[in-house]
Amino acid sequence: MVEVLWLTAKLAGITTILLLVLATPLSWWLARGRSTPRTVVTAVVALPIVLPPTVLGFYLLIALGPKSPLMVVLQPFGVRTLAFTFEGLVIGSLIYSLPFAVQPLRNAFLGVGDEPLEAAATLGASPWTSFWRVALPLALPGYVAAAILTFAHTVGEFGVVMMLGGNIPGETAVLSTEIYRLVEGLEWGQAHRLSLLLLAFAFAVLLALLAIERRARVLDPRA
Repeated sequence: MVEVLWLTAKLAGITTILLLVLATPLSWWLARGRSTPRTVVTAVVALPIVLPPTVLGFYLLIALGPKSPLMVVLQPFGVRTLAFTFEGLVIGSLIYSLPFAVQPLRNAFLGVGDEPLEAAATLGASPWTSFWRVALPLALPGYVAAAILTFAHTVGEFGVVMMLGGNIPGETAVLSTEIYRLVEGLEWGQAHRLSLLLLAFAFAVLLALLAIERRARVLDPRA
C-alpha cells in the first residue's frame, strides 16, 4: 500500500511541476496574445475536460505503443514503447491535466491587467523583466490554484491510467486503479479505506481553493 501511495504522489508531483513550467508560456500567450488561432488552441487545451478519459487513453496507447511513428524514432535510443510504463503515465497525465494548469494561470494573467505592465514599461523594463518582476508575482495565487488542481486531478485520474498503464505493481499501480482492483477482488474494507482517503483529500482541496479565492478577493481592491 505504501508503494501505491508513493507512486501516486510521485506521478502527481512530477506532473504538477512539469505542467507549471510548460503551461506558463502557453497561458501567457492565451491571456495576452492577439493572434486568431487562440480560440482553436484554447479549445484544444480544454478538450480533456469534456473528452472521455478512456478515449484519450486509447489514443495515447496507440501513440505511445511499439508500432507508433514516435516509437520508430525512439527505438534507436533503446525505447521500444512507453505504454504500460511510468514514463508513459507521466506523458498521459501531462495531457489529461493540462487544462487544470492552463485555465487558472490564464485567468491569473488576465487579472493582472494592462496598467502594471504599462507602468513597468514606462520605467524602462523590458517585456521579460515585466513578466518576471510584475506579472509573475501578481499571478502567484493562480499558480497556487493551478498546482493544487493539477496535483489533485492527477491523483484522481483513472480512465487514462487504466488504458495507458494498466495496473502493474510498482510501475503503474496508483490509488485509483488500486481501488478498482480491490473492488474486483471483493476486498471491500480496504477499498472503502482508500476511497475515504481520496474523499477527504478532495474535500481538503476544495477548502484550499475556496480559501485562495477568498484571500484573492480581500487583496484585490477591484473585487
